[in-house]
Amino acid sequence: MTIAKILTIIIGLLLIGFIIWWFFGKHKEAVGNSTVVNDLQNATIVVKGGYSPSTVVLKKGIPAEVNFDMQDSTACLSHVVFEQLGVNEDLTKQKITSVKIPTDKAGTYNFACGMDMFHGKVIVK
Repeated sequence: MTIAKILTIIIGLLLIGFIIWWFFGKHKEAVGNSTVVNDLQNATIVVKGGYSPSTVVLKKGIPAEVNFDMQDSTACLSHVVFEQLGVNEDLTKQKITSVKIPTDKAGTYNFACGMDMFHGKVIVK
């Protein structure tokens, strides 16, 4: 075997390992909490190459807004969709877009970008 073939095999195995890690490995997920001011809780999610944090925890029974801080011009991330709530917001109209979240009962509300490639969730506890 030549050195070129050995290098090709090593690089191929490294790429396969990276792909397996990327798609099947456990990745740490950032979780954010809300802040309560004047009987209204707010949480901010930064939109930049995805959602950060991708999970937000809200308190049950306190009116809530999740603010999406748009810092990315990617077309995919230009909308946020809460299918369960019937929300499809264009995030390019203003720097920060607020979405009201019902907190009358505990539950999880999933959201995604307009192309359903990036995901997140809001948990009401």
